[in-house]
Amino acid sequence: MKNVNEKHKDTVFTFLFSNPDLLRELYSAIEGITLPPDIPININTLSDVLFRTQRNDISFLINNRLIVLIEHQSTINNNMPLRFMMYSAKLYQEITEPEDKFKRKLEKIPKPEFIVLYNGEDNYPDYKELRLSDSFIQADIKIDLPLELVVQVYNINKGRNQEILSKSRTLENYSRFIDKIREYQKEYQWKYKEKKEILDKSFRSAINYCIKNNILKDFLKKHSSEVINMLYGEYDPEVEMRVVREEALEEAHEEDYHRFFELLNQDLTKEEIKERLRQERKTF
Repeated sequence: MKNVNEKHKDTVFTFLFSNPDLLRELYSAIEGITLPPDIPININTLSDVLFRTQRNDISFLINNRLIVLIEHQSTINNNMPLRFMMYSAKLYQEITEPEDKFKRKLEKIPKPEFIVLYNGEDNYPDYKELRLSDSFIQADIKIDLPLELVVQVYNINKGRNQEILSKSRTLENYSRFIDKIREYQKEYQWKYKEKKEILDKSFRSAINYCIKNNILKDFLKKHSSEVINMLYGEYDPEVEMRVVREEALEEAHEEDYHRFFELLNQDLTKEEIKERLRQERKTF
């Protein structure tokens, strides 16, 4: 299990859209534009920053814009603007030279865009904006805000935002694939008792159905085993926590083990937890 997780930390979404051509198609569909194939895409995703054990975000540079894109299969976290702000700061640090911030001449940086594609089961509108200013204390005061960050949330479930889905066949097929997994889960929960068996049957049945019906056919035929491993991490929180424990044992000092999980419950990433532990050790 440990080796599988180290090899497959992506979700199916990030694994699928790590292809620059598919990412260009997806971004064009969301923006309602057509980007020519010769416009380059530079993927610069940071690992393990926004979420704990899975990387379901993709950040990339395209057409002088810095895009951070996330696929969400659970309830939308209203603190996403805050997370995006912290994430973008680290991204800009990565894509700029250390001395740039000390120059007298104004350094031009790519314009940021923050996009969430919601694919969860809770009812959610087709489109919603989350703003950092909503979290400000006394934000109702009518003044110009010195800091703002807007997250665009699109619902990509079956039957939602059809204009976007119609322009990105890959995204539409991905949405159909996820919908098929859920359909089989509902069917198999009455046939099998063990959760692992329900998940396994659902994943394999959905993959077989999609291959037969030309839904992500080539992708699923080529990567079926990797997809199943990723789906276990996405759909089974027990598997996810077991992976976290394994990594904690490997990466944390023995005396930090219990503290590691205390910090994990504060919704910090592994890198943030490790940095916090390093700082705490310095104080003793």
